[in-house]
Amino acid sequence: PPADPARASRLPPHEPCRIAEPTAMQVARAKLRGSRIIAIGTSVVRALEAAANPDGSVRAGNGIATGRIVRGTLLRVVDAILTGVHQPGESHFELLRAFADDALLAKASAAFTAYRYRTHEFGDSMLLNRQPLLLSREQNRAEVLETKPLLEAWL
Repeated sequence: PPADPARASRLPPHEPCRIAEPTAMQVARAKLRGSRIIAIGTSVVRALEAAANPDGSVRAGNGIATGRIVRGTLLRVVDAILTGVHQPGESHFELLRAFADDALLAKASAAFTAYRYRTHEFGDSMLLNRQPLLLSREQNRAEVLETKPLLEAWL
């Protein structure tokens, strides 16, 4: 059943996560190349963003993702998400609002209904690319290049 939106807005779920050292290194290498980071599922988005450093790299180790990712959340690591189909009002849908505006999500939702896609973890998935909020791709690349010497120290 859909999540209770009122409860979800009051109590962000605490989600244990672990970023393995090889994963942190691969994220750093991908960022240096200007490659995209594609998370597989909402839990991976939460884990990577919880472990994010200001430069877009991630810290390896164990942690707990406690924050909510919603519309307006600045995503430092993840550029796209491969996720199940989520409906408005579900907590997972709120996370998708950090990737796309309401108009795009409404259009996608209408298409899911029209084509009878199965929602949540019942089988169908979509790839959702992050829409730029604050910085252009060139500005993002410039920020990464400025941190390149720092990142190369642990590659």
